[in-house]
Amino acid sequence: MEPIRILFISIEGNTRNFVEHLTHYAMAQHIKNKGLPEIEATEISEQTDFADETKPFFCFVPTYLDGGNGIDNGVKELMTNVMGEYIDYHDNANQLIGVVGSGNKNFNEQYCLTARRYCQKFDAPFIADYELRGVPADETRVYKKLVEQLQLLNL
Repeated sequence: MEPIRILFISIEGNTRNFVEHLTHYAMAQHIKNKGLPEIEATEISEQTDFADETKPFFCFVPTYLDGGNGIDNGVKELMTNVMGEYIDYHDNANQLIGVVGSGNKNFNEQYCLTARRYCQKFDAPFIADYELRGVPADETRVYKKLVEQLQLLNL
């Protein structure tokens, strides 16, 4: 089975930490059952050279806003713009098969707003969410949802 491909951006290390834990969880699941996929994760940053994506991938994106509440008085995305630009590059959006969002639940309606906006912009499904760095139960839940999405798409 092909590995699950994840592109992620991490500003303060929370997303990187979660993806690292998720990758280890997937490896353990694959060892128990070779029919379950491992994870191949790539961090996107300001230093990333844009490339043409040729295989399906999931996007993991945190929410950082600067101004507006994102609901009724606008929104100004902050710091994750390079991920959106990367997905927008050439035909990369055609390979996007789902978005996983994170954030702080204290921000109410703004929680995972960036992920929801990516879903709308790139016509991709919202797969799952987790708060901040997540907890082990989130790793199990998110991994299961990623695998389910792959099965749904027959990938």
